[in-house]
Amino acid sequence: MESNHRRILIIRTDRIGDIILTLPMARVLKKKFPSAHVSMLIQHYTSELVEDHRDVDEVLYYDENDRLIPFFKLVLILRRQKLDVVLHTHPRFRLALIIWLAGIPVRVGTGYRWYSFLFNNKVYEHRKHALHHELEYNLHLLEAIGCSSDGIDVKPSIDIHPAAANKVASLLENIGVTGNDRIVIIHPGSGKSARDWNAKNFGLLGKRISLFPNVKVIVTGGKSEKALVNRVCSLIGESPISLVNQLTLREYSALAKCAILFIANSTGPIHLAAAVGTPVIGFYPQVTVLNSTRWGPYTEKKIIFTPKDKPIDCKKCVRRKTDTCECMDSISIDDVYESAATIIRRSFSN
Repeated sequence: MESNHRRILIIRTDRIGDIILTLPMARVLKKKFPSAHVSMLIQHYTSELVEDHRDVDEVLYYDENDRLIPFFKLVLILRRQKLDVVLHTHPRFRLALIIWLAGIPVRVGTGYRWYSFLFNNKVYEHRKHALHHELEYNLHLLEAIGCSSDGIDVKPSIDIHPAAANKVASLLENIGVTGNDRIVIIHPGSGKSARDWNAKNFGLLGKRISLFPNVKVIVTGGKSEKALVNRVCSLIGESPISLVNQLTLREYSALAKCAILFIANSTGPIHLAAAVGTPVIGFYPQVTVLNSTRWGPYTEKKIIFTPKDKPIDCKKCVRRKTDTCECMDSISIDDVYESAATIIRRSFSN
């Protein structure tokens, strides 16, 4: 390890899935440079994914009280950290300028932004072409400081917090889920981060899954997705369990760990479910910047569905922001059900 690479900061200030796909960078750094102090700069709402992570020594925050930390205050905070290296995984001009003004010697970032002059170690890759997975793009940044991930298991993993596991166990008991039941989680929203398989499809799929004996379908969503969850539950029938904005990220991780199958659009929770080892079924558009090559769950326990016989980068998919998408609707409920049924049956035979 180079003597001037002892305090390293990874910046990832966006969403849940992005954080999960960035954390393997910390694992690689700690494996290659065991004495390095590795910190991450994140938003508060993703903190539970990072605070307990074994490879992250310190968590710094980009916001406080739901507002960005003032520009020059953050410059001072970072200057006091006496950092040697900063890795920009999600480059933004504001942060690039803050890091430059903080006087951090090694600043790794893309070479393709107009403000890339603020980085002195540039990586020339266009992520928009989606030739690699987002996790792999992140790891490529490490090569700029001579750190290779060769020989290291880089699949994301999240440890379950004991208190969260106990809370979820109590919750499941209270809602009538017994030890003989199998849990299937359906998460129909995506926070508008992608083109979605619609609520009707999720509902009709969930109705068929709920007919399996000893299978409990739980439909989850964030605070803005209550109407969507209610719509899916109404189509499933009387049996589904609705959980909207009731769990912390630690608790949601524990719930996902209890499931035999997690079904969702391209969204942070599908990466969370994959990171706790649960099999996942995901729905991804054929829009290059949103596709499964770049944003699919990084696990072998996955089945991915994409539109059938539809054009790549369909103009309707790229430009329209409606609740329905005819390309995504071309994904057959029957096909998805068959895949889900195979996983469910396998869980009963294990």
